[in-house]
Amino acid sequence: MNIQQATFGGGCFWCTEAVFQTLNGVQKVVSGYMGGETQNPTYMEICNGDTGHAEVIRIDFDADVISFEELLLVFFTTHNPTTLNRQGNDMGTQYRSVIFYHTEEQRNEAEAMVRKLEAERVFDKKIVTEISPASEFYPAEDYHQNYFVQNTGKPYCAFVIQPKMNKLLADFREKIKPELLP
Repeated sequence: MNIQQATFGGGCFWCTEAVFQTLNGVQKVVSGYMGGETQNPTYMEICNGDTGHAEVIRIDFDADVISFEELLLVFFTTHNPTTLNRQGNDMGTQYRSVIFYHTEEQRNEAEAMVRKLEAERVFDKKIVTEISPASEFYPAEDYHQNYFVQNTGKPYCAFVIQPKMNKLLADFREKIKPELLP
C-alpha cells in the first residue's frame, strides 16, 4: 500500500466527506478545518467566518489504487470551483474552494489540472480554487464525522448531499467501492 494524504475544501465538509468516502482506494476521510489563524477552532467559530479556516476533508488514500489526479477530477466534478467563497447557499471564506497540497508534486498536479480544465472550458467561468500548502489540520467535532452515513434521512442530506452522490455515481461509477454500488 502507498498511503498518501490529500486535503480539499469544497464547501460544506458533510458533502465532500460523503463523496470521497465512497471511492475505491480511499482509506479514511476526516472532516476538519485548515488554513486559518485560530488554534483549535470550534465549529461555531468557523461559522462566524472570522478564523480564516476553511471546512475541509483530509483524505488518506492508497495511491496504488486511486491517484491524486483522479481525486482532483472527482473534486472538481462534485462542487463548483468558480464561485468565490460560496457553495450553493453556504457563503463565507470557510466554504471556499481550496486544495491544500502536501507535496510539491500535488501542487504541480493541482495547478496542471486547473490549467487543463480552463483550457478545455469545462466551466463557464474562471476557476477560483485556492491552491495553498497544507497547514495545521484541526479535526471537526465528532458529530460532523461520517455525517451523511449517519443522517441520510435529514433534509440537508436528501436535498444537498444526495444529488452530489447521484452525480458521483453517474460520472465515476468505476471508482466507487464495489460494496457501495446499488
